[in-house]
Amino acid sequence: MAGPRYGRALVKVSGEALSGDQDFGFDPKTVRAIAEDLIAAAKAGTGIAVVVGGGNIFRGKQIAGIGLSRVDADAIGRLATVMNAIALAGQINALGHQAVALSAEPVPEALDVYTVRHALAHLEAGRIVVLGGGIGVPLLTTDTTATMRAVELGCDVVLKGTNVDGIYSADPKKDPSAVRFDRLTADEAIARDLKVMDTAAFALARENRLPIIVFSLDAPGAVASVLAGEGRCTVVTV
Repeated sequence: MAGPRYGRALVKVSGEALSGDQDFGFDPKTVRAIAEDLIAAAKAGTGIAVVVGGGNIFRGKQIAGIGLSRVDADAIGRLATVMNAIALAGQINALGHQAVALSAEPVPEALDVYTVRHALAHLEAGRIVVLGGGIGVPLLTTDTTATMRAVELGCDVVLKGTNVDGIYSADPKKDPSAVRFDRLTADEAIARDLKVMDTAAFALARENRLPIIVFSLDAPGAVASVLAGEGRCTVVTV
């Protein structure tokens, strides 16, 4: 495998990815595999920050009928991402590579509060930095959070890990005629209303000239492979 093309990367890991084939919670084998993949990428020479989602623990539609406001539902979702950040960082540490979990949602008994300065210090020390709590406010997705954190931390690329090997014109698991894209611009992704990331994330990446690579987390070593310019993926350019 060739060396990494990027000095620092932000990897977005969905909460659903941590649950593996389960409908809820954590699948230990899957969490370990993702942690091993992130460690391999870090050892290959790329600084790694991670933003985790919370869909394996909480999704807003689960409580749509009980009258919670969007603001309250988003608060629960942010706490779910905090739990995922602690779990993933803990697994990385257990495998012998230093990692730290930071949160924009203050939970001081469990993990440190995110600041750009603290996150950069950990990255420069060679630690994998796992970020939870979104950005601490409602109405923004973790995709937008990932792009924002990538800009703040001086990352060269955002990697969006999914369960398919790139961006398609439609859901390939539902539409066998869906077409896969090797490359797109952010403007094209927005114009086509492609649902792999929200419009705000694409727009923020475009404004900051930050490429996004969408790939499948299912293959072993996928993160390191994509960072080396190998493997199947879709590159969203700006």
